[in-house]
Amino acid sequence: MLPNIPLKRLDGSVENLQDYAGKVLLIVNVASKCGFTSQYRDLQNLYTANQAKGLEILGFPCNQFGAQEPGTSSEIANFCSANYGVTFPMFEKIDVNGDGAHPLYIYLKDQAPGILGTTGIKWNFTKFLVSRDGDSIARLASADGASKMGEAIQKLL
Repeated sequence: MLPNIPLKRLDGSVENLQDYAGKVLLIVNVASKCGFTSQYRDLQNLYTANQAKGLEILGFPCNQFGAQEPGTSSEIANFCSANYGVTFPMFEKIDVNGDGAHPLYIYLKDQAPGILGTTGIKWNFTKFLVSRDGDSIARLASADGASKMGEAIQKLL
């Protein structure tokens, strides 16, 4: 079951993680100036192909890795729309590591630690895949592209 965690969209509207109960979730920390930024295209393609089957992709901009997401909420929204046609939910910029880590990422890292049990997020475009019931959470690496994401998503849909 998904915990009660408030989430704020780029437009300032407030949601809750529980609003996505019953969906397969792919939660990603994103950045506009990263070597992996082109994954926005893969994410959008996966979203377009699978949203009707119950997939939601949640994008969380983060500026903690090489200051690769310096933009404002408006700049991020414009960048994602203009360059990649992003239609999946995008949220306000957050921290994923450290004392200021967003509660969502504290939860995700605890549920799906990385290699050798480390919890820290290593880089932009780390992905967490959450089952419909919220009981199964898997971590995918930054370099895991469309084919690996697609295979993992199909198993849960």
